[in-house]
Amino acid sequence: MEYYNYIKSLHLIFVITWFAGLFYIPRLFIYHIEANSKPSPEKEILSEQLKLMTKRLWYIITWPSAILATIFALWLLHIAPYWLEQSWMHAKLAFVVFLFAYHFKTHMMFKTLQRNEINYSSNFMRIWNEGATLILFAIVFLVILKNTLNMVYGLLGLIGLGVILMLGIRLYKKTRKN
Repeated sequence: MEYYNYIKSLHLIFVITWFAGLFYIPRLFIYHIEANSKPSPEKEILSEQLKLMTKRLWYIITWPSAILATIFALWLLHIAPYWLEQSWMHAKLAFVVFLFAYHFKTHMMFKTLQRNEINYSSNFMRIWNEGATLILFAIVFLVILKNTLNMVYGLLGLIGLGVILMLGIRLYKKTRKN
């Protein structure tokens, strides 16, 4: 078990890079959507550049990080299966399922934008961008606090964070209009 902390470190590194990709790709989606309203040839130039940037981010950083984070997580659970008996780990794994659902939906959005099909507004993408933030907060607090009472407080805090993020997005939208 002397290598446990090395595996844990690698897991954490790839979780961080995975989230970095999940935080940045909706921002690139926003730029792509907003570039669509530009006049030619600016629209086409920006669109092609943003498609290339998102493709590289998605396939070179985000997907490999998701896969490696998962491999190291499974390895950790193999080394320490007793974690699966803990209620906080069940809650964490539920949020990991949400994270993968978020990742796969983002992948579908990515594929659509690669075809230059605009199905969402830039404002929707700003809201979508906060999904990864909420999941990250939930997982980190579950892993650090590890008990049921703190999970209740954590859930209330997560709801409060969601409200604050939505208010921030609304304020930004108002500011942008002015």
